[in-house]
Amino acid sequence: MVGYIIIIGRTNMVSTLLLALFVGISVLLFLILKLKAPAFISLLIATILIGVVAGLDPGSIFETIQKGMGATLGYVATIVGLGAMFGAILEVTGSAQAIADHMLKRFGVKNAPWTLLFSGFFIAIPVFFDVAFILLIPVIYALQHRTKKSLLLYALPLLAGLAVTHAFIPPTPGPVAVADILGADLGLVIVMGFVVGLPAAVVSGIFFGRYIAKKIHIEAPFHFDDQQSTLNRPSIQLIFLVVLIPIVLIVLRALIESNDIVDTKSGIGLLMSFIGHPFAALILANVLAWYLLGLRWGYSKEKLFKVASKSMEPAGTIILLTGAGGVLKQMLVDSQIGTLIAEGFVSAQYSIYLVAFLIAVLIRILQGSSTVAMITSAGLIAPLILEGTYSPVAVALIVVAIASGASTFSHVNDSGFWLVSQYLGIDEKQTYQSWTMMTLILSLVGISVVLLLSLFV
Repeated sequence: MVGYIIIIGRTNMVSTLLLALFVGISVLLFLILKLKAPAFISLLIATILIGVVAGLDPGSIFETIQKGMGATLGYVATIVGLGAMFGAILEVTGSAQAIADHMLKRFGVKNAPWTLLFSGFFIAIPVFFDVAFILLIPVIYALQHRTKKSLLLYALPLLAGLAVTHAFIPPTPGPVAVADILGADLGLVIVMGFVVGLPAAVVSGIFFGRYIAKKIHIEAPFHFDDQQSTLNRPSIQLIFLVVLIPIVLIVLRALIESNDIVDTKSGIGLLMSFIGHPFAALILANVLAWYLLGLRWGYSKEKLFKVASKSMEPAGTIILLTGAGGVLKQMLVDSQIGTLIAEGFVSAQYSIYLVAFLIAVLIRILQGSSTVAMITSAGLIAPLILEGTYSPVAVALIVVAIASGASTFSHVNDSGFWLVSQYLGIDEKQTYQSWTMMTLILSLVGISVVLLLSLFV
């Protein structure tokens, strides 16, 4: 009899927790999709509702919010803020444009799609997706006017490179936030992001770009002079050095610590732990960019200060959104909903990589934003990782699986859809046939590579 009562009690608890999760996610989607409420406040409201339905007392709910917000923002706010300032300096000094110009000049018009793919892949590391796209639009316009081929032949490789880096490779905000929520090593995420992202970008940008360019001929909507002035612009070697320094330092630190290459208590080990920390690496990159790319080339301290301050505006929204994702994660942990979900997946023996991917796909398609999809998915997946035993490389791959899912099928509820449509001068049908299909292919190739790599970790 006692055992029967315990079983009934357990069943009721499970039902209550599942109901809480259903109510919370339903309200989250209703607020974002129907009422067009900001994602930040929508996530907070959904989190509170989960706590209420799960039976937590008000004090515990708001303690969870405070704990989740604080634990997440202490790391992410620093990274996103430093990354935003770094990208803004590269933008205002013409350094991002210089990278694309240099690569086109070096590899020629014949190899322009490959050059644009790698330019986008590289430039989007410090510069936000939409900013990088707008910066490089004149390059693809000029190429179309010169070659008379479809604009899509050049636009899609660039967009594929930008999209992959935006979602897969820190220090861009999405993967930084997911890595923090899941407890992944940022250096390993960078490595896995490159390994998975590169083939995804090549297949979706180069191969699909060639195919769709033959089906849809698009002329550049405006004529831009491709002989832009290179005066007052830093040397390309200097620009590459400044951009690569933080990436190399972060990756080296991760590889050294994960493979025990160097004794972490030795002089070299301590030095790499210090300068390879994302905080130190990005601070160093900002200082070098401020002086070597800015002050030395005639940009005033006042102008650079104004540029750096303005870069905080988009960063602020991302930081708050990331904090709200951390709050959702913490609520799922504290309410034991995460444990319940984890037990269910473990018993059913589903692949955590596929589960992470499919959750991100669903949220991305429903609400549009890849960043929101990544952060929300991370909050839902985090309890599964806490309950499991995953290696650092496996956790990094889970981050990339989420990134793959959050990159899929961009359509009319995504601002990127309209950005591409407007700047390429194409209608909604053509945008679906080109940009939307490219994001779908990118996503499928990404998760395929993740599942392949998961066999070896």
